[in-house]
Parts: sequence; structure tokens; C-alpha cells
Amino acid sequence: MEGDLIHINDWLKPLSWFYGAGVWVRNMLFDSGVLKEQTYERPVICIGNITAGGTGKTPHTEMLLRLLLPRYRVAVLSRGYKRRSRGFRLATLKSTMREIGDEPWQMKQKFPEAIVAVDVNRRRGIQRLLTDEQTRAVDVILLDDAFQHRYVRAGMNILLTDYHRLITDDYLLPAGRLREPCQAVNRASAVIVTKCPTDMKPIDYRVIHKALSLKPFQQLFFSTFHYGKLRRLFGDTPGQAEELTPDTHVLLLTGIATPQQMMMDLQRITRHITPLSFPDHHEFKAHDVQRIEDAFTAMQGSKRLIITTEKDASRLLLIQNLTPIVRRHIYVLPIEVAFLRGQDEAFSQFIQSFVIENMSAG
Repeated sequence: MEGDLIHINDWLKPLSWFYGAGVWVRNMLFDSGVLKEQTYERPVICIGNITAGGTGKTPHTEMLLRLLLPRYRVAVLSRGYKRRSRGFRLATLKSTMREIGDEPWQMKQKFPEAIVAVDVNRRRGIQRLLTDEQTRAVDVILLDDAFQHRYVRAGMNILLTDYHRLITDDYLLPAGRLREPCQAVNRASAVIVTKCPTDMKPIDYRVIHKALSLKPFQQLFFSTFHYGKLRRLFGDTPGQAEELTPDTHVLLLTGIATPQQMMMDLQRITRHITPLSFPDHHEFKAHDVQRIEDAFTAMQGSKRLIITTEKDASRLLLIQNLTPIVRRHIYVLPIEVAFLRGQDEAFSQFIQSFVIENMSAG
């Protein structure tokens, strides 16, 4: 049930009060018009959260790309977290993870027809997208992780909250992981409860709906993860493709904020899982390579695999000194979003209606 991954550091709550006061003043300045928000004639959809990481923004942004790309020219604008470049950067298929960040790199590789750009200044980034010759014909702009970037007023704000760490049960930083009080949900056009178990009980839906206290105009959706077929990380390695079975011994290699859901999902197939977790967006170093090698060597069983995420794949590809046997056994597990309760069509209509109305208005 929700809240099962929440840990509140009570001794840090006094610091959270000071943090919350600063957030309140900033939001008050925007709400009163002292700090100006900019709007745009093109449809702008923000996918974000008020939690420090781990709600599934990238898979949900990719879900929107699948939904919109068949009909529209779509751009994704991200800050490009931990990239080594500065300013505005338009991604190409030759861009590296270090130039644009791991998540934008992943999206450009999976959706080459999409326009993918990075800029920490979202207003400047949107302006470049709308004026540069290469991108000015864009129909829809998706803002990845920009719910707190209030200098841009998106036409639609989609707020994500993890089923296992609902914003209503969490606490402000640093005691908890909220970047804003949960009242910030009032700025959302829709809320998606992510990483839900597929066997949610009706009472769980009702409890969450009541806890969020959404306004009548706000939509509520529930999503879960579906996993695709394993694929080799290094395409030059020999051998047949592998499938998970109850006898598979898995080294789950992750550098994401909350790997627990993936762990629980894989445990439905095999109980032989050894987690090896690194911080979110971790850049793997030589000593990390040794940890991976040692963990894989120590694993038992005749069928051993190293499984990682698509997000981690971009950084693991940069490792040069993995042994051939480890390279041969690293697989990527693709993730896609699916809605529960038959909400797929309702969500599609919700998005398409917004885009059509706002393109007409522009």
C-alpha cells in the first residue's frame, strides 16, 4: 500500500520548516504576479513532480511521445541533468550522454523523429525552439521535469506521484523528499499515481482519491510499468537473447532514485536477485567497475544475468574496461507505461483535446 517506501527524518523537521518558508515566499511572488510567468501560443505540456526523484518522469514523457508523434511535430525540452555542456543544445543521433544528459540521450535514441533539446533556462529553451530554423515548425512542446520552473506557465501540468510514496504522506526536504508542500497539487491539470501494482484493490483507489483532494477540473489517473524483452547492452557481444525464468540469478544493476519497484516486479519471476544500487544519474568509475565484476563473480547458479535500466544503459556504454564475460551478460530491460482501470483511452482523449484546442487558439 502507499507510503511503504517513505522514511521521515523527524530530527530534520526544523530545517524543513525553514525550507518550506522559502518555497512559500517564492510561490507567493509568482501567485501575486511579482515574478512573471510566460505563456506561449503553442501547446506546452509539463511532466513533473514535487518529489526529489523517482516518480517515472522519463517513461511517462516517452508515453506522451508515442501518443503524439504520429500526428504532430513534438519537441522535448529537458534541463539535461549532469551534462557537461552549457546553454541550449539541440540533440542529434550523434550527441553523447555527456553532452545532453542520460535521459535526453535515451529519448533521442528511442524517438529519432522527435526534437530533443536541453537548456536549464526553460524560457530561453522554448524561445530557441520556436525561433530556430530547424525547430520553429514544432507543434507541441513537452517540458521534462519543470513543475517547479514557474517562469514558464505550461498550458497543461501533469504531476506524478509514486504509489509507494504519495505526496500526501511525505514531508518537505530535508526531513522527507518533497520539494514543495503537497498543496502544490492545485497547480496540476492532472495527477498520475505511478508505479501502481496491477492488482490494486478498489479501496486503494478510493483512499488515494480522497487523500489527494483534487478539484473537480483535475483529472486523476493510475499507471503501472510494463516491461519489454531483454536486449543486450553491447550489441557486439555474441550469444542468444536471454529470457527471465524462475531459475535465473539476476544482478540488478541500477543508478536510479528508487529501484525498489523494479526489484519487486522482477521478484514475481525469480527470487534469485542481488541488488547493486548506485545514486541517481551515477557516472560509473573504475572502482564501480570492480564492484560490478566482483558482484557478478560471486553470484551462484548456472544461469546468471546482469539486468539494468534504459536510463543506466547510456552511462554503462561509456565503460571501457569491463571484462568480456561481464559485457556478454549485461542486458537492458525496457520499461513502458500502461494505465489501470481502462484509463488509456481517457488519457489519450485528455491529451489530444488539449493539443487540438490550443493549436487552434494559437
